[in-house]
Amino acid sequence: MIRKFIMMGFVCLLSTAVYAQRKPVLNLQPKEDTGVSPIVKEKVDDYAKNIDVIIQEEKKMMEAELRELQAKNLDKAEFDKQKALVADRYSEKIDQRIEALGFDMDAVIQKQVRFSLLNSDVTSNEELKEKLLKKFRPTKDLSPYISYGIMNLTNDRPDNALDHNLRYAGNFEFGFKFNYQFGRTSPWGLISGIGFSWRTLIIDNNMFVAKDANSNIYLANYDKGLSKSKLRTGYIIVPLGLQYNFSKLKNAGMDVQYLDYSKGFRVGANIYGGVKMSTNNIIKGDGVSNRERGDYQVSPFIYGGQFTVSYNDFSIFVKKDFGNFFKNGTFENDKALIFGVALWW
Repeated sequence: MIRKFIMMGFVCLLSTAVYAQRKPVLNLQPKEDTGVSPIVKEKVDDYAKNIDVIIQEEKKMMEAELRELQAKNLDKAEFDKQKALVADRYSEKIDQRIEALGFDMDAVIQKQVRFSLLNSDVTSNEELKEKLLKKFRPTKDLSPYISYGIMNLTNDRPDNALDHNLRYAGNFEFGFKFNYQFGRTSPWGLISGIGFSWRTLIIDNNMFVAKDANSNIYLANYDKGLSKSKLRTGYIIVPLGLQYNFSKLKNAGMDVQYLDYSKGFRVGANIYGGVKMSTNNIIKGDGVSNRERGDYQVSPFIYGGQFTVSYNDFSIFVKKDFGNFFKNGTFENDKALIFGVALWW
């Protein structure tokens, strides 16, 4: 049941990202909705109402003058000529009256630009700077990530049975990364979060993971042939480390500078620790199809270090477990080393 909820959450996050075509982020800073400045809206509405009044007044006077002109029974050519002259005269008069309203379009545009940037109608430089400082605060957010890596089991001892029969190993992971920038202009920040990791060993040569009467783990041969032989373990992982961003400072105006902490070229280093959720032994072949959850001597806890290089939403990383992949001397001294790629880390 837990696994179903986890996978449902992952699918929802991935669907959101695909349809939005951008990184989904939960911003932990309070944020107001943007729109049209109330001052701008009021000025534009008043301006539109005044223009309408002017047009209606001049239109009534022009229609009265045209009726007088029509009463003179002029021929069509002369009437059309006089009608055009009247229309031009009233059009020029309307333009003069509108211009006399003194509507400053540049000032209105400037107010709307400020409102769009700051979400507020500032009236002084001090207030403007205060709004800029509030808008460009240090990054503090929680965003989803997804990664996949090729896993190797390193060992400083002679190859064991698993090393000889391991065809491929991989690590799929997704979760939430917490970013905490130390200051508005600081390139340094804290990274943490929570992730769900599935590590899969794919075993070759018709071998599969088996238990003896004492629950000791070993590799056994299936003589009829296997199409699938996997040992998959899930962990809940928590990282903790630092990130450095090489981006240049940006100027927001009013001597307010900031660094876009989540964009550009970045490097990060962290440690991580995890606790096991479950292990599944998956076997499929001629005359056998089995998926069993149980204790296969996989370590209940993992811990290690990770180094990541990122550019915008794309990352490459290497992570190394400091503890053994298995416990109680099973396939002794095998440790996971993972090279992979990630989105939104």
